[in-house]
Parts: sequence; structure tokens; C-alpha cells
Amino acid sequence: MKHIIVGTAGHIDHGKTALVKALTGIDADRLQEEKRRGITIDLGFAHLQLTPTLRLGFVDVPGHERFVKNMLAGVGGIDLVLFVVAADESIKPQTREHFDICRLLDIPRGVIALTKADLVDDDILALVRTEVEELVAGSFLEGAPVVPVSSVTGAGLEQLRQALARVAAEAPEKDASGHFRLPIDRVFTVKGFGTVATGTLVSGSVAKEQEVELYPAGRRLRVRGVQVHGTSARRAVAGQRTAVNLADIEPAELARGDVLSEPGVFRAVKQVDCRLQLLPTAKPLKHRAPVHFHSGTAEIEAQVRLLEGTAPLQPGGAAYVRLVLREAALLLPGDRFIIRMFSPVVTIGGGVVLDVGAAGKTPCARLDVLASADAAERIALLVREAPFGMGMAGLVARTGLVESEIAAAAARAPVMTIPQPQPWYVDRAWFQTARERMVQTVREFHRRNPLQPGIAKPDLRPAGAPPFVVDALLTDAAGEIVAAGDTVRLRGHTLVLNEDEQQAREAIERAFRQAGLAAPAVAQVLAKSGVEPARARSLLQILLREKHLVRINDDLVVHQSAMEELRRMLEARKPVRFNVGTFKEWTGVSRK
Repeated sequence: MKHIIVGTAGHIDHGKTALVKALTGIDADRLQEEKRRGITIDLGFAHLQLTPTLRLGFVDVPGHERFVKNMLAGVGGIDLVLFVVAADESIKPQTREHFDICRLLDIPRGVIALTKADLVDDDILALVRTEVEELVAGSFLEGAPVVPVSSVTGAGLEQLRQALARVAAEAPEKDASGHFRLPIDRVFTVKGFGTVATGTLVSGSVAKEQEVELYPAGRRLRVRGVQVHGTSARRAVAGQRTAVNLADIEPAELARGDVLSEPGVFRAVKQVDCRLQLLPTAKPLKHRAPVHFHSGTAEIEAQVRLLEGTAPLQPGGAAYVRLVLREAALLLPGDRFIIRMFSPVVTIGGGVVLDVGAAGKTPCARLDVLASADAAERIALLVREAPFGMGMAGLVARTGLVESEIAAAAARAPVMTIPQPQPWYVDRAWFQTARERMVQTVREFHRRNPLQPGIAKPDLRPAGAPPFVVDALLTDAAGEIVAAGDTVRLRGHTLVLNEDEQQAREAIERAFRQAGLAAPAVAQVLAKSGVEPARARSLLQILLREKHLVRINDDLVVHQSAMEELRRMLEARKPVRFNVGTFKEWTGVSRK
């Protein structure tokens, strides 16, 4: 079954709700005030089984200028628009504003309905058709079916259904394999069930008993039940009008603009970098101008910061901007948005989110890459910007892509994969440079510390670098360096003592051998070695590594021969029980 969401658009009182009712038999005006005033104030919903394999979900939006923000809450998730123009009034102000909104949201297709066709003669109808075709020329609606219709007489309804079926057949289904996202447009209580939230499922799927997260609050919730178009279902998939019954939360704790999504995958943000298109009818947009930001079902006050200089953006122009939001929201790259002025409250532009990890000054060349359709280029940029690469979870949060898409893109990008429970990606050029730097560091360590076997592995790890990145660098450099435990050395490195060092080494070992178990003070032995303290300590470490000496504690070192003699002595007395005093008599050593 293919599920397509159809949104109405058009001026107030041009018959959008009546047309939806005529097509579906469902009255989308659900509020008493709407019925009393005869206008749609908030979103309404209906559905139509158009063919055995095609189901349309209708989002009926208000046309009154005061309720355009409600219109924006419903139009974001639609697949095609049913653009309504009354034949007895033709194009009006909200006709144009709704048309602009549809273009800015990049809605790809639609059908034009000339309603109230029974109220005008053929000449007027032809004139209105011409005016509408002039309005949509050069847009996504150019060449779209134009169907005269009457919701009163039923004339043209069958032709409209056929046109909707043809256009809907061309629309791709929403991605049910993507990450689950349900922007909430309604919240209410159902007696006996509790809190219910509804919305258009724009991506992924949701099932009964699934755990979800409420954004931006970050609260984990359980889905007690799922409904699709008013009917209970075990699972809802992208493209369906969906209601979820949520456990352990009150309706007052939810609001339109919140988003239900997968737990622990994303994070709500308060600033995003975007590509903004200003309408030709707008006034110049100043740097730091306040606006109303609309995306999905959310409406948030925001500030526009121009990223290509502070000169105002001119009407009809496009630019990269940073939007600083007053409240956090779940936004992902590719999300479309609309901005409206504060006074008068009219639509002035819109665009697409490019980056949700914006920080500091962002060069426009960087945003050119993030605006690219090539996921491999975007993945390569994000990985290159991270100090030590980025894991799969980080890339999912920054891109909104699923793991299989990221893996496929990474395979085409100049990145290396470090296998982990989840893949970790590093920039190939950075990895090569870091590898060469690591080898050089080991080489320099040997030059400065000729008596040391190698550098400690922790000393090779840059601050903040994950241990597995260092291990991958060591593995890649195995032809030149060797890791033995926590020590790293050049593969060909061997200790070569000069004459005085060899003599000092023998003197240190001899002193401990002669002392036996009566361990001498380490400092005194090193002081009499004949070399300066630093080299003497290095020679002591060599003897310890080679196991000629045994360290009991920091101040107690004995020769290996003394330990062997002690083992033989105790072996011979194995059945005998003894105390400290007896041990002193056997060995001739002090209590220590």
C-alpha cells in the first residue's frame, strides 16, 4: 500500500475544507469555533482510499492570514499540494503567500483545483485558469493538472480524483527505512487511554511498545498504542497520518512543535547553518534581524546572522545564514524551513538546513560542500574537521543519514575505517601524517634516550585521541616501529653501551650480587657506579628489564641470584613452619 500525504493550500473561503469533504466524506473542521465561523482555524485531517494500492491522507490547512502559522505546521510533511483557487474570486493574497510557502518548502508536485466552478460561466473560468497558469509559470506547478470542480454539485470531482491518482503515482514514498521522526501537530487525551500525540510520520516507522524520545525535552517515553488514519495498527510507517498513545506523560507536557524520534540518536540544537532564499516581495533582510522560524510543526523566534558579510540580503537574493533559535529544536540537514517577519507577520523567505553542529565562523566554501548532493563529500568534510575522526553515531547525529548510507558514502570518500563495535572514520591524509609523526617521535626519543628501550605508549597518544586510533596508527606503522606491551621502539633499535656505561652496569650488578639478600640502598649503589645519576638510573632499569635484578619495592632491590638461593633454601625446608625470627636466622638479614 502506497501512502501519500496531500496538503491543501489557498486563500480563506476558497473551499478547501468543503473540497476535502466532497472527496473523502470527512469533515476536516473539528473545532466548534471553526464550524460556527465557517473557516478553518487549525489543521484538519481526512483520508481517501483512492485505489486498492493508493491511500491519500489529507492535511487541510487554514487560509486566513492570521492562521498561516497553523498552515505551516501542516504543510511541512506533505508529498503533493492540492492548490485551491476559487473561480469566483481568482488569486488573492493568501493564494500568493501559500504558493510562495510551497515553493520555499520545495514541495515537488501538485494539482490545481478551481473550486466553485458552478458559480461562474465558461469565460470567467477560462480567465481564472489563465491567471493561475501565469502565477505558477516556471514553478513546480507549471504544467500541473488544472481541474474545475464544484463541491456542491459534485462536478469535476471524478476528474480531480483521477488527476490526484496520476500525480500521486509519480510521488516517491517517504523513507520507511530512515530514522523515525514524528513532528507533533496535535496533543489530546482519550478517555481510558490517556495522552495521544498525532502528526505526519515523515521518516522511519514506529511500533507499539517501542521506546521513543521526546525532543527537545530529551525525555524517554513508551508507545502504548499506534493508530493510522484512526484505525489501530501495530506499526505506522513514513507517509502515514499517525497517532501514538504515550505512557507516563500528561498532555500539558507535550506541545505542537515537539518531535518524537529514536532515543539517544540525535540532539536538539539552538543554532543551524542554512541556505536562505529571500522572496522578491520581501524587504531587504538585515544582519541579526529577528524572525519567526517555522520547520516541521515548530514555530520559534530566531535571529538571522548573515555569513557572507553584514550588508543586507536583497529581495530575491540567496545567502548562507546562521539561524540562532530562542528555543532548542530537533533539526537535521535537509530539513526545509520558512521565515516570517515580526511586523507585519508575513512570509519573507525560506530555505534548507545544512549543518546542525555550527560553531564559530563558518567559511562559505565549507557550506558549499555541505549543500552538495554528494553524501561522500559531506562525510569527508565532517570527518576531516573532527580532531581524530568521527564514529558512526556522531555522523548519524550530524547528517540524519542511516548507517548503511553513511557506510556507502564513506566507501567513496577519502577516509579510512577503523573497525570498532561501530565503525570509526578518520581522514586518510591526516592518518598518514599522524603515522609519520608517530614514527618520527619514536626515532627522536631514541636519539635523546639511548639507554631506554623505547617510549611509553601513553606518551605517543595525543591528548583526547581515542586509544583505538593510536592502536591503528601503530598497526599501520608496524614495518618501522614495534609495540611491546606499553613500550614502543623502532624495529631495528638495540641497546649499545659505550665503555663507561658497560663498566657502570657491571658495577651496579656486582654490588647487588655481593650484597645478596642484605639489599643495599639503591641511591648509594647508583652514586658509586661511575656515571651521572640519569644514566645510572637508566642502567638500573636495563638490569631490571633483563631480570638480573628484582625490585621488591621502590627502596628494595636484590640480585636474581639471591632470590634463586632463597628459593632453594626454602624448598629444602618445605614442610617446616617458621616465623619472622626464624627466617632472620636462616638468611642473616634484618626484619625489613
